[in-house]
Amino acid sequence: MNGLYGNQADVDRLLLESQLWFVVGLGNNPDRAAYGVASLLQAHGKRIVPIYPRAEVVHGEQGYATIADAVAAVGIPDVVDVFVRSDRAGQFADEAIAANAGAVWFQLDVIDEAAAQRVIDAGMTMVMDKCPAIEWRRFTR
Repeated sequence: MNGLYGNQADVDRLLLESQLWFVVGLGNNPDRAAYGVASLLQAHGKRIVPIYPRAEVVHGEQGYATIADAVAAVGIPDVVDVFVRSDRAGQFADEAIAANAGAVWFQLDVIDEAAAQRVIDAGMTMVMDKCPAIEWRRFTR
């Protein structure tokens, strides 16, 4: 399955070239994976934009309740990074498609093959069941 949704060349390109990352599920809870991954992305020079119902400021960046709200405020994202349960991930894939995002990235254990296919059919890059923090380690060895 992973071969179809996130070949290594796509993963590397997104990590190295993408600058604006919308992080779905990013709130002010340091115990959540999204919090740590967003911090790592910032440490690598990426701009992160939290997408969370409470629209909190996280890591110094204003959050937004929806992808559409964030697009209106900061522009089209290079990557929409999704940290929600698999049964909710498709909604955010569809919002990313509507926003014309460059790519959608579903985190480890977030799997929705139908949503991934919709992303690919829209001509976008899809990564599924991978974590940017783990993938970055390959560049720091």
